[in-house]
Amino acid sequence: MAKRDFYEILGVTKGASEADIKKAYRQMALKFHPDKNPDDKSAEDKFKEAAEAYEVLSNPDKKARYDQFGHQGVGGASGGGSHMNMDDIFSQFGDIFGGGNPFESFFGGSGGGRQGSRRSVNRGSNLRIKVKLTLDEIAKGVEKKIKVNKAIGCNTCGGSGAQAGSGAFHTCDTCKGSGQVRRVTNSFLGQMQTITTCPTCNGEGQVIASKCKACHGNGTQQGEEVISINIPPGVGEGMQLTVSGKGNAAERGGIPGDLLIVIEEIPHQELQRDGDQLIYDLYISFVDATLGSAVEIPTIEGKAKIKIDPGTQGGKVLRLKGKGIPKLNSYSRGDLLVNINVWTPQQVNSEEKKTLEKLRDAENFKPNPGKGDKSFFERMKEYFN
Repeated sequence: MAKRDFYEILGVTKGASEADIKKAYRQMALKFHPDKNPDDKSAEDKFKEAAEAYEVLSNPDKKARYDQFGHQGVGGASGGGSHMNMDDIFSQFGDIFGGGNPFESFFGGSGGGRQGSRRSVNRGSNLRIKVKLTLDEIAKGVEKKIKVNKAIGCNTCGGSGAQAGSGAFHTCDTCKGSGQVRRVTNSFLGQMQTITTCPTCNGEGQVIASKCKACHGNGTQQGEEVISINIPPGVGEGMQLTVSGKGNAAERGGIPGDLLIVIEEIPHQELQRDGDQLIYDLYISFVDATLGSAVEIPTIEGKAKIKIDPGTQGGKVLRLKGKGIPKLNSYSRGDLLVNINVWTPQQVNSEEKKTLEKLRDAENFKPNPGKGDKSFFERMKEYFN
């Protein structure tokens, strides 16, 4: 596939000055920067393509060879930005916003790689909201549509901050478009040079010719947005999910912040949660424990009938496999543990008392733990395992 013309990629003519090439590349880099276009392969390819074009056209020797021989004069299909991965570009150009390279003059970077370069990039602040979920929603996963009050791009100027028809931006007179100010001071150690972000343009290299009256040049205004959030099964209390790019809009078309979703779990009336397991306390009568019975218990999917064997002892735990909470990012589920409690009557009438008195000394009513009966500690070990 034939490679595109480098001048065409940056949108400049062959006679463009170094400053024009630099300005054109800066606009392309901001437009297609990966942080501003997450998971967008097309934008990433254009970002790489622009880096390759700027690498050649910003170098006088390479530019001269390219003007005379085209792509073959600068290595043909090899050595270009489109053949670099993102780490190569960030390491070579300092993540386009600083780091001892042509990008440093754009935004006032002072080295230190990607972290130092982000000072002058407009980025919106993150938003944090709480979302309440029922146990049923947690078990099945849910899509929530939430109305969020936040900073959005200005509708009047489209987020640029400039008044329409005003000529938009012009090069900052203080830093001459570099986005940084260099100061040289004399000391007993000799001359010392310091580089700081330009106070006039805040490192952007350009200023607005005439500010938008609606947003006063910020490029943002307060508004509302309805955001759809897909919450996966298995989330838990206090867990935080991130929705990239759905936080506050940044000034003048910068990178928006993120929306942080904090999960708040609404307690279930009957079921308790312990990680991916559910626990239900079942109370049965002395008669049902003795003779056996069939009872209904609540589950996430609805009611389920379980069998109580004759002679069931209080403290026994029944395990219903796969009836708990799905494990996050997994196909497996926890279990539902049914903790059986034998209810002892607190009051009896005279007839009931006579009946119980007759049974008091009956052989089968005398405690007689068998070898198969598990101790309290054994039951607890089984429960927690």
